[in-house]
Amino acid sequence: MLIKMDVTNAAQIENARYLIEDLVRDKGLNLLINNAGVYIRQSFPDTTEENMLLHFTTNTVAPVMVLKAMFPLLQQAASYTVGMNVCVSKAAVLNISSFGGSFQYKPNNFGREKLLGFSSQISKAALNMAMKNIARTVEGQDILIVNMCPGWVKTDMGRNAAELEVPESVSAMMNTLSLLNQSHHGAFIDRYGETIPY
Repeated sequence: MLIKMDVTNAAQIENARYLIEDLVRDKGLNLLINNAGVYIRQSFPDTTEENMLLHFTTNTVAPVMVLKAMFPLLQQAASYTVGMNVCVSKAAVLNISSFGGSFQYKPNNFGREKLLGFSSQISKAALNMAMKNIARTVEGQDILIVNMCPGWVKTDMGRNAAELEVPESVSAMMNTLSLLNQSHHGAFIDRYGETIPY
């Protein structure tokens, strides 16, 4: 079942929650993947208020609001699977982030081209901090929260200059997802599960 949802629209988020709730019933929602995002290139000093607000609204505020709406369903899943260790099969939130949101880590290929993602990087740093705080807030509720960078992928956002094909990135993330546990709660990792510094 496909559910269309504009993550910046509160009414659509709420409608999606009702549809998901009807689908999963008392079992709850096991895995929420926050992967919607925007990347519109502007660097400082050319960046505009509109550009910054668009990125912050879509890349930071929206994932928090989606998680807030789906949180009761994740709690249901955690309660439904009592005795199961914390993992993506129990109750988990995967937030698709970016190494560009790290204050410390910049890979070897991080050149001036990446600085065009000024607003995107700021919004991803804010997403990382928001989810880190939420992870601390829900500690002990058996809901795993993780931020993951998929790498630089050839999508509409990454464009053809990117290093990775979509299947390469997705397969690595799927392999890593199956290995996540309580030790990854609140972590910021790459597609292989390696820690990225905040």
